[in-house]
Amino acid sequence: MALNLRTTVTLSPYKKDRIKIASEGFPRGEEADARDAPLTGPFALIFAAIRYVGLHGVEVNIHSEAPVKSAMGGSSTALVATLKALSKVMVHLGQKPLVKGQILHLAYHLEDAISGGGCGMQDQAAAAYGGINQWVWQYSHRAMPFQRVKIGEREQMKALSSRLLVAYSGKTHASLRINHKWLKDFLSGKTTEGWIKANEVVHRFARSLQDSDWAGCAKWLRQEMAIRRQITPEALIPETSLLIDQAEQVGCGARFAGAGAGGVVWAIGPKERINKLRKVWTQTLAGIKSAKLLECRVDGRGVS
Repeated sequence: MALNLRTTVTLSPYKKDRIKIASEGFPRGEEADARDAPLTGPFALIFAAIRYVGLHGVEVNIHSEAPVKSAMGGSSTALVATLKALSKVMVHLGQKPLVKGQILHLAYHLEDAISGGGCGMQDQAAAAYGGINQWVWQYSHRAMPFQRVKIGEREQMKALSSRLLVAYSGKTHASLRINHKWLKDFLSGKTTEGWIKANEVVHRFARSLQDSDWAGCAKWLRQEMAIRRQITPEALIPETSLLIDQAEQVGCGARFAGAGAGGVVWAIGPKERINKLRKVWTQTLAGIKSAKLLECRVDGRGVS
């Protein structure tokens, strides 16, 4: 699902042959020659996108309404937004615009290459299309590596928004090391069975979501979280573990976002359970530096 904590990318003219990037939440921006801009560091994905289209003399400013390094797919979202902005520029230069599917495809391959492999498409997909979707990955299909199953329209998004709670733990996260460990454990066979079980549970969660069965959603999320505690224990830190336990105690389901180890926890459940959890989490988060509830809702717009 995509939330309305949107990311905005603004492109402005800059010095010839130069690229400059700045982003809120990062103390320093970065500037480089367009011909050999670095593909490492915090702005590697943005440099990669600009180098891909061959643009120069551009300044990029990134603004995100989500906390930095909160495990909400911020880097992928910024990349998708940058590609959309670049596409608009290229139209003025006589080229065809990139449609959402093309932006998703390009964003995924750029990020997968920069990170050294092992990326999924889920963060880029949410940013590109918005809304509530079940993504079925079919990488053996060269022309269409994913199937998008839409789960409801505007009314369903509104209903889910009132049964969803998102909390920032006050702790930033870094996903690359954790993601590589998960991939290594899966390939070795250590966690393969657990991941298959988790996938089965997620499909059941999607069916409950489609049926607006909020108690069912909470149940399946609790089951998926039980599996995750076994196969990905490093994704939990004391703060997020406590928030998840509290959600389960009041009859909701909750899960860390992304690779966890900090960042955001989100919960789902019947409206009365979520309202009860809001009070519990508000009290808990008040005692954690920088932690807070994120007031947000499901956003169906996607990249624009």
